[in-house]
Parts: sequence; C-alpha cells; structure tokens
Amino acid sequence: MAHTPSATGSASSSSLAFQRLVAAAIGAFIIGMVGFSHMTVAHNASHDYRHSMAFPCH
Repeated sequence: MAHTPSATGSASSSSLAFQRLVAAAIGAFIIGMVGFSHMTVAHNASHDYRHSMAFPCH
C-alpha cells in the first residue's frame, strides 16, 4: 500500500515539531536551571555560555 505525500509530510512534520519541543525544553533547562544553580562550576559554565551566545543574564 503506497503512502500519500500528505500523510508522510504530516508524520514528519509532527516528528520535527516534537524534536524542536524537546530541544527547547533541554535548552531552557540548561540556561534556566543550571545557570541559576548554586554549584559554582555549573553556574560558571552556564554563565560563560550565555555570554558567548549574547544572552543577557545580568
């Protein structure tokens, strides 16, 4: 049974949307949670990354 292009396109589109959502969640966790961590090493690594990406942090 052949797949129609619209069915294949919607499946890959929803998969792409899910992948983007997961990537955004991981990025928000890294920037948000690790950046405000009280562990000095984790905070400094996140702080340096935020500056390198021109993300305002202070």
